[in-house]
Amino acid sequence: MKKFRKVLDGLTTSSPGGTIGSPSCGSAAGTPTSAPTPKEIDIQETLVSENFQLCKTVRHGFPYQPTSLAYDPVQKILAIGCRTGGIRILGGPGVDSYCQHESGAAVLQLQFLINEGALVTACADDTLHLWNLRQRRPAVLHSLKFNRERITFCHLPFQSKWLYVGTERGNTHIVNIESFVLSGYVIMWNKAIELSTKTHPGPVVHLSDSPKDEGKLLIGFESGTIVQWDLRGKKADFRIYYDEAIHSVGWHHEGKQFMCSHSDGSLSMWNLRNTTKPFQVTYPHGKIQKDGRKESCKPILKVEYKTTRNSEPFVIFSGGLSYDKAGRRPTLTIMHGKAITVLEMDYPIVEFMALCETPYNNEVQEPYAVVVLLEKDLIVVDLTQSNFPVFENPYPMDIHESPVTCTAYFADCPPDIIPILYSIGAKHKKTGYSQKEWPVAGGTWTLGSHTYPEIIVTGHADGSIKFWDASAITLQMLYKLKTSKAFEKPKPAEGRAAELVEEDPFAVQMVSWCPQSRIFCVVGISAHIILYRFSKYDANTQIVSLEVRLQCEAEDVISPSDNENNPCFSESGSHSPQTHQQHPASPGSGTPEGNKDSIPCIKVKDRMVRVPPGYQAELVIQLLSVDGEPPQQITSLDINSAYGLLAFGNCNGLAVVDYLQKTILLCMSTLDLYGAADPYQRLTRSPRRNRQSTSEVCMRGLSNFYSDSKKRIRTSYQSLTELSDNQQSIDMERSKSPTSVHYPTSLHNDPRILPEPVASLRASHCSPVFYLLDNVKGPGRKLSLPTDLKTDLDHVNGHCTSPTSQPKPRVPMGPEGPRLTRRGPGRPPFRKAQSAACMEISLPVSHTEESRENSFSRSRSSSVSSIDRDTKEAITTLQFGESYGRKGDALPTPCLWVGTSLGVVLLIPMSIPTDHEERMEETVTIGPSGTVLMLKGSVLHFSFLDCLGALIQSPHEVWRDPNASEDPDRVRKRKLVHFSASSSQDNCGEGHLAVVCSEKQAKVLLMPSQSCLFVHNITESSFVLQADVVSVSNSVCLACFCANGHVMTLSLPSLRPLMDVNYLPLTDMRIARTFCFTNGGQALYLSSPTEIQRITYSQEMCDNLQEMLGELFTPIETPEAQNRGFLKGFFGGNSHNFDREELFGEAAAGKGSRSLAQHIPGQAGMEGMKVAASGVVGDLARARIALDERGQRLGELEDRTALMMTSAETFSKHAHELMLKCKDKKWYQF
Repeated sequence: MKKFRKVLDGLTTSSPGGTIGSPSCGSAAGTPTSAPTPKEIDIQETLVSENFQLCKTVRHGFPYQPTSLAYDPVQKILAIGCRTGGIRILGGPGVDSYCQHESGAAVLQLQFLINEGALVTACADDTLHLWNLRQRRPAVLHSLKFNRERITFCHLPFQSKWLYVGTERGNTHIVNIESFVLSGYVIMWNKAIELSTKTHPGPVVHLSDSPKDEGKLLIGFESGTIVQWDLRGKKADFRIYYDEAIHSVGWHHEGKQFMCSHSDGSLSMWNLRNTTKPFQVTYPHGKIQKDGRKESCKPILKVEYKTTRNSEPFVIFSGGLSYDKAGRRPTLTIMHGKAITVLEMDYPIVEFMALCETPYNNEVQEPYAVVVLLEKDLIVVDLTQSNFPVFENPYPMDIHESPVTCTAYFADCPPDIIPILYSIGAKHKKTGYSQKEWPVAGGTWTLGSHTYPEIIVTGHADGSIKFWDASAITLQMLYKLKTSKAFEKPKPAEGRAAELVEEDPFAVQMVSWCPQSRIFCVVGISAHIILYRFSKYDANTQIVSLEVRLQCEAEDVISPSDNENNPCFSESGSHSPQTHQQHPASPGSGTPEGNKDSIPCIKVKDRMVRVPPGYQAELVIQLLSVDGEPPQQITSLDINSAYGLLAFGNCNGLAVVDYLQKTILLCMSTLDLYGAADPYQRLTRSPRRNRQSTSEVCMRGLSNFYSDSKKRIRTSYQSLTELSDNQQSIDMERSKSPTSVHYPTSLHNDPRILPEPVASLRASHCSPVFYLLDNVKGPGRKLSLPTDLKTDLDHVNGHCTSPTSQPKPRVPMGPEGPRLTRRGPGRPPFRKAQSAACMEISLPVSHTEESRENSFSRSRSSSVSSIDRDTKEAITTLQFGESYGRKGDALPTPCLWVGTSLGVVLLIPMSIPTDHEERMEETVTIGPSGTVLMLKGSVLHFSFLDCLGALIQSPHEVWRDPNASEDPDRVRKRKLVHFSASSSQDNCGEGHLAVVCSEKQAKVLLMPSQSCLFVHNITESSFVLQADVVSVSNSVCLACFCANGHVMTLSLPSLRPLMDVNYLPLTDMRIARTFCFTNGGQALYLSSPTEIQRITYSQEMCDNLQEMLGELFTPIETPEAQNRGFLKGFFGGNSHNFDREELFGEAAAGKGSRSLAQHIPGQAGMEGMKVAASGVVGDLARARIALDERGQRLGELEDRTALMMTSAETFSKHAHELMLKCKDKKWYQF
């Protein structure tokens, strides 16, 4: 009976249940466990499901893979279309809107309805869309899907409601913008060309109306044929047949001549008086060769011909360079009279557009700037100055200047930190920009009432760190820090060493920042950590360097323990740090003869250096290679300014550094931290094989990802996006049994051996990124992103399966007999699942491969005999705080919470001198207590709550300038701020709550008794990638982001589910790497290699979002057309007498073919605004919506009335004709 009761107790403890006080079966809520608590915890939870709603807020950065460009010269707003179907609309400060086509088809062309607050997009799926820009979030009003023809070019004349659409077949259709239906008026290609022409003219590449007469439409075909079509007479005025293919056409504003750009790099000028041949043909970049022939040139893809009043016209074009000049960068050429200026661009030109003073094409254009859209940048050139300077771009378009490798998001920062960072960063801004204001200044934006200081930190592949002001949903560069300046420049290597040297040895792996003390910590890809202090003054300083060896030599193969569910963990503190410490080399000490390869991979500057104001490097910690093996990547980090301590770990073990005394306090393997409290039975390892020990091995682990990636992922966007599947399965057993994780003991003897893993990380302000492999395979090595367990993901439906849900693997047989795998029943496998890097990237060098973007790739690993298989338990998360290291402790003490990849939680108490002088002289003592807690899956996050449910902040030091001039006789004392649960609350007694979250599970523990109050199984079919305890609506909750794309929030402390939204149907690596939560119900991730997407899961912020966004449309009077004068009006044509409605309307031209195009009404128009609008501003928005709807209904009613009148008139006419016909007939004649 006692045994049966124990079993029931165990089931009660491990099973999920209901809310507080009402346990129930199921996994919908946290379960109060049966463990007794010393005091009843009565916390009033205020958060409910109504406090949460998930929506996107704003997107920052350069539009990824741009394809098209448009500009409204009256509203002064710019639109950029992308290959992924996205549209970015930019205006003045704060006016930045992103909208997405549901189909995801590439945007081929954009056309503004100038000063109408609307935009037409033509997509690659042959669909036209009309977007309403008169609302803060644009929405599609109408769509028109072409079924039988492909759209190639569109043209919308100014103040016209008829859109000309050219197709691949050479036909030109006309669409009514108001109703979005086809007109019956069609210009067929066989009518446009002469009947004697035997060949098809090709697709339509240009459409434009003549500035002289709007009734004349110029049609350019790809083959070189140009036709001016008389819309009234329905015939061709003239036809031009040119030998070279046409790419674009530009009119002179008088409408008497036009210019064409061609595929041979030439520009041809045509006069309407004589169209038999061009009156001028120039090759701007073509020179005459010795034999008298012109050298061949590249095509001129676009040309613009703009006139000015007081000088020669501007001819602006892209391309046209000669082929013999290989390696030249893309160029934009500006011809102004006889002066030719060639502007070289850093990236290929996608599109450019001249900005002119007038929207009328029959007036002098007066261009004042050129917008140039590049593949990875947006620049605007000032045409009013002779040297053509560039305008300073106010948008954050340089996020991707070097590929982003990690992100961190901080809300509610100290209010003084943003002005200080901005003042320091402003001193290093580039100069040479145009003195004029940025010309794209449309829209309006006001600073909302719900704003607070927010900072986004991005780490980059070149080692740079950027601080961004993210307050009020804007983004502005504050300060840039280059971590590479702490190191000597790498010397160029030769031969084999050159292949092993890493492309980006300073790439940032994670960051940790304490805004209060302004201490900043950076973890680099070369297994190094840099600690920075902030100062407003420059200084001469010498960087202190510490070298650490983290080596795992323990017998770490585990068999399941009989008492795993209820282990009896020893709490004896007999395991002193000295016993298990791997003594590192002291700074500056020589390297022993036996460890010649134990040298850092990058060298710290060992001399006095002058550092500018800002963040100044104080300490560099480097991991050394051990026995020829390169150092494992650092997977977890935490720093506490009040304690003066820094802790970090990897898959070998844990190290704690006193950065005040510049000493290493603790350096031991993960197994040594357990002592006698190890919950696993570890079997002995097989003897090590001989390792190759050469000097080049040090660089091997750091160069795996980059050494051969010059051809593939280098320091480019692809380093974050290109994924591939390894089509060759090396080990079928590993594929079938992902829970059997095995790693090599030899580096070079077996070419099939899988590289050693790197475990995951999760710290409060650390972002998982860029984990690289440490070892290199045999000949033709395969590069892959590391993982301790590669995860299988379904690419089709985004369903992610955690390895813990896989069937139990077969037990491998070795020479020692049956050998169990490393985990017991119900235990999660060892893997780095919560970091995005757990998804493998295979890059075979010996053959080509297909890149797969935004997807995890299935892993395979090499097969090795069971005697060689071993795994390492990684440190996945660390957290300093005031807590109870042992169950019997009466008062909280400084502790370090350690989470591992096996779901084990360790508590390490510390003794830190409180007196300032003692703290700087006496040693901090650290003694692992053997306290062990267990969860399912790798541990991701720790947080602490007081007895009232409020979040306990980590203690910190108040910032003071280390270089400030003070009294030399006065002792500089540190001012500390502590947040202790017991000292802040007298009425609720001692103790606090600890929130622990892993990949699978969340637990709330009562300290110091360590009893589990609540437990909740977060997910069964997937696993958590990111978790954090954040403040929302004056309370706190646990926010989780899962690999299957779900964003969830749980109440605290009861762990009751509050929100579960399937936000991302397909999980991809980039999002998994860069997703991070912050306070205020906000989060962000890298939606593309160049863009940051911010989201909110707070209902309050969703309600106020309309107030925070900028207005794209502002009512502006359309400028009046210039008076042409009597003579010009008399002899210049009758353009103003042209009535398109009379020609293209249904009465004259009839209806368009229904089978050719299908009209699709917009779904997100007014309904989307209804959902988004609320509050005071929402009431106004709703009133405006109602007004718009009423106007729309009145417009429809007016259309129906007009249609009925037309039908009535037609019926009356027919009746009258019938009456006249039958008037004189007799009755017998009928």
